[in-house]
Amino acid sequence: MSSDSDHQCPVDGAVDQQEMIPSKKNAVLVDGVVLNGPTTDAKAGEKFVEEACRLIMEEVVLKATDVNEKVCEWRPPEQLKQLLDLEMRDSGEPPHRLLELCRDVIRYSVKTNHPRFFNQLYAGLDYYSLVARFMTEALNPSVYTYEVSPVFLLVEEAVLKKMIEFIGWKEGDGIFNPGGSVSNMYAMNLARYKYCPDIKEKGLSGSPRLILFTSAECHYSMKKAASFLGIGTENVCFVETDGRGKMIPEELEKQVWQARKEGAAPFLVCATSGTTVLGAFDPLDEIADICERHGLWLHVDASWGGSALMSRKHRKLLHGIHRADSVAWNPHKMLMAGIQCCALLVKDKSDLLKKCYCAKASYLFQQDKFYDVSYDTGDKSIQCSRRPDAFKFWMTWKALGTSGLEERVNRALALSRY
Repeated sequence: MSSDSDHQCPVDGAVDQQEMIPSKKNAVLVDGVVLNGPTTDAKAGEKFVEEACRLIMEEVVLKATDVNEKVCEWRPPEQLKQLLDLEMRDSGEPPHRLLELCRDVIRYSVKTNHPRFFNQLYAGLDYYSLVARFMTEALNPSVYTYEVSPVFLLVEEAVLKKMIEFIGWKEGDGIFNPGGSVSNMYAMNLARYKYCPDIKEKGLSGSPRLILFTSAECHYSMKKAASFLGIGTENVCFVETDGRGKMIPEELEKQVWQARKEGAAPFLVCATSGTTVLGAFDPLDEIADICERHGLWLHVDASWGGSALMSRKHRKLLHGIHRADSVAWNPHKMLMAGIQCCALLVKDKSDLLKKCYCAKASYLFQQDKFYDVSYDTGDKSIQCSRRPDAFKFWMTWKALGTSGLEERVNRALALSRY
């Protein structure tokens, strides 16, 4: 057997041909596959990454703030299919062709970083979040156990702690999710688990007719969540709003009494802080009073409006949010943290989130590890593989500071007034 000292290290990135091409004598062959042969051409791959990064810098980052560039090079679907050459073939294509495809993808994509992009509730380029995304894409972590993702789990913990402070809770729990819609679904399921924990193991048979209440201007994810969870869209009661799009508390209480009169079981109220169309903020204090009187879980969908908490001037829009049981908040909207970056925050600190979602997979969440297993937060999620989305927000927060984020919110609301 040869030792490490028998081989000389390659100089200036040169590839050792003995490593790249195993001799017939030493090849390990299984099912017609040489197992100790090269799987990729590392040198060609590194060059492709370098050239692609240069292309991204030139065509995306440097042009992001140029108002003379087009927001979109629009083409109808059938024409765009032909322009992009979407077909996957038996043989791979050379790097120069792949770079041409990359250039076409950039050319025909909507430039969401453009100053004139006004679609939906996100826009602009945050350079620090972008670098964080580059890093996580290169590292390709999965945030479920500390042993696999130590840095990003600690980052998520730090970010959640600060967000919880801004809500006004002394302590709490939370997790980053793939979208505010998922956070709303998590909250709905969590509220149901709190009300009727047996449903997790015994299912819906024999359970009461559960009813939830939300604004007529709420996000459509509430109906989707009710459908997905087996609650049923007919058991979502939409509460009338005033002329500004805010939920009317008196109408909410009327509907709660009516549901009880019909023999149903109210369990959840979902208020909205920043509705999708009108940007309305529901009166949280008055809604919280009703929830306390009737023993209902209060969830606040602050996916868009939650970022106003960062502003001393505008946080009054969410007055009373500290009385909520759970909050959905998306830093990728007003704070520009990069899609997607969405947190569900929970006031409970008794591990309710984990109790509701855990499956206790013994091959992953062993309890006899060599570190504090409370950092293995993956069992709080319905996902197994999970992206380190908190890192994008953390990097932006570190770069701008709380004052910089506050300025970003104030500017956004000043622009709307202008």
